Amino acid sequence: MPSHSQWAAFLVASILFIQVPGPSLLFTLGRALTVGRRDALLSVVGNALGLVVQVLCVAVGLGAVVAASATAYTVLKVAGAAYVVYLGVQAIRHRGDARAALLAGERAPERTGRSLATGFTVGVTNPKTIVFFVAFLPQFTDPGAAAAPQVALLGLVFGLLAVCSDSLWALAAGRARDWFAREPQRLDHLGAAGGVMMIGLGATLVAADA
Repeated sequence: MPSHSQWAAFLVASILFIQVPGPSLLFTLGRALTVGRRDALLSVVGNALGLVVQVLCVAVGLGAVVAASATAYTVLKVAGAAYVVYLGVQAIRHRGDARAALLAGERAPERTGRSLATGFTVGVTNPKTIVFFVAFLPQFTDPGAAAAPQVALLGLVFGLLAVCSDSLWALAAGRARDWFAREPQRLDHLGAAGGVMMIGLGATLVAADA
């Protein structure tokens, strides 16, 4: 298993990496602004579950295949980006729903399973995290022990750190959404802004170099 020094280096590196604005963080902020704090937090959990699947793939060697195959990488990238763009378009199309629910005295949150599935889809189709795991996690393993269990454990810890960090960002964005909600008309602009953010994220994922 990783040594104490490897664990310390891994935790520091992971925390720094997670704080760099990337697809997961931007997706979380977009969800918090468009569907609210509860559903954003559920999407964070779903996104982490998607990362766990990626970690397990890396642990058994499938991640290396994706990292080496331009076709597999491109398919995942386009699929994930298209889904994020779809979510953004839907947020813009339904930007008045939150205001209508607020004026009616009730909110209409998404189903728990749907929010989890949304986050999971975005997390599991992000090829850059697979490449990152392939290049990053082995550096903190003990070469004298089996690599797969160590990679799986490191990946799970990374996912837990990501959940904690993204949840804090979701709560902060949710509070900002609540502040805008004091004037219901602002929710229309807020929902559209979150949708534009997700569309921009999807376009960036497609345009980004492999």
